[in-house]
Amino acid sequence: MVFEHDYQNFPELTNQQLAEFQFSSPHEQITDDFFATVVKVHDGDTVTLRTEFRDFDFPLRLLNIDAKELSEGGEETQQWLESKILNKKVIIGIDIANRVGKYGRLLGVIISNGMNVGDEMIRLGMAKAFGQKKEGEPPDINKTFSLKQWV
Repeated sequence: MVFEHDYQNFPELTNQQLAEFQFSSPHEQITDDFFATVVKVHDGDTVTLRTEFRDFDFPLRLLNIDAKELSEGGEETQQWLESKILNKKVIIGIDIANRVGKYGRLLGVIISNGMNVGDEMIRLGMAKAFGQKKEGEPPDINKTFSLKQWV
């Protein structure tokens, strides 16, 4: 059985996929830090980048942070992030062991003017460290005891 990867919707290969498909990728796979220009800020933790080594723009999810979704009141964080990095050249730091997220987006840290933007967002209370977003909230009892979960 031959599996073909959907490079249009998921340009990044996971580390496991790199071993299988790297040579069939129509574009360079990102495994190291690089320079990019931020061309769009989607919300408080996802942006679109443009580089010289790719002929298309692509998304980046900020590594190690969780920001509020726009529907949860995250507009202020999105606006702050836009004011910091939109249309600016930044450094993207890649963790080779954690480069692609569950939705196929590249993961990385953004360094602008020598500062890690994600760390700055945490210090300012605009984001939380990844995995702490719902910490301290009681669990959803309906989800916990859902029959579908146990079947």
